[in-house]
Amino acid sequence: MARLEARLPDNVPGDLYVDRTCIDCGTCRHVAPAVFAEGSDHSYVYAQPGDDGTLLRARMAMVACPTSSIGSVSRADLRAAVAAFPEEVLPGVDYCGFASPDSYGASAWLVRRPEGNVLVDSPRAAGPLLRRVEALGGVRFMFLTHRDDVADHTIWARHFGAERILHVADRTAATADVERIIAGDAPVALAPDLTIVPLPGHTRGSMGLLYRDDILFSGDHLWAAAPGSPALAAGRHVCWYDWPTQIRSMERLLGYRFGHVLPGHGAPWHGGAETKDVVLAALIARMRSAA
Repeated sequence: MARLEARLPDNVPGDLYVDRTCIDCGTCRHVAPAVFAEGSDHSYVYAQPGDDGTLLRARMAMVACPTSSIGSVSRADLRAAVAAFPEEVLPGVDYCGFASPDSYGASAWLVRRPEGNVLVDSPRAAGPLLRRVEALGGVRFMFLTHRDDVADHTIWARHFGAERILHVADRTAATADVERIIAGDAPVALAPDLTIVPLPGHTRGSMGLLYRDDILFSGDHLWAAAPGSPALAAGRHVCWYDWPTQIRSMERLLGYRFGHVLPGHGAPWHGGAETKDVVLAALIARMRSAA
């Protein structure tokens, strides 16, 4: 729980605040951008909620925060915010909220399909979220984009009997029992509407998942330059394996059609398939200049 005595000085006066346990993962800024902003190495409340809609978004950010670093002087009732997750962001695709500190607050996504739901990366194994996902049909596949964002994968897989998918280059002792291992850099058809695209660079075993030739779940490979931005971005400062390899992986994405990017870290991108190649080519040029 956030502690009032650890309230950051950047917060504006009012009921909501962020305390010093914030890890600057950005979750609250993505969930409630009208309330939270980025400081030097943390998030903070720059505007107290002024209406019911903004208040709900702020409370959803409290629920999603991986480190419980957001507090309420009035001890806000969070039941409506808890019930808001998973939250539909695109038809049949939900943002799970309930981020885990073990994945540094990475976003996890639920794809609802008649053939079986897919959980992309792992949220916290919180009881309310587990029950809600169960009501939505459970999880058939658990796609792990890379080794950093696996969090509570074991609990989720056991609860739903899900088949976990991970690249061999990112397998660790914590993921040694994953059911399906991907090897190499060739794409893999998981189902007619699901294509696994290995994207080494951020880590050696980073992968993306392409859904319906429309949505790319990109892990930590690719994201929007800023919330609502038409530009795409990648970060050399968070490239843990090899930057030239990540550039080549980015070039590989020019051969695929998608109009949305849902990342693990960073803001989603909704630029449209018609502009994707132009925007992606511009990013590749910037990455080459930084190589």
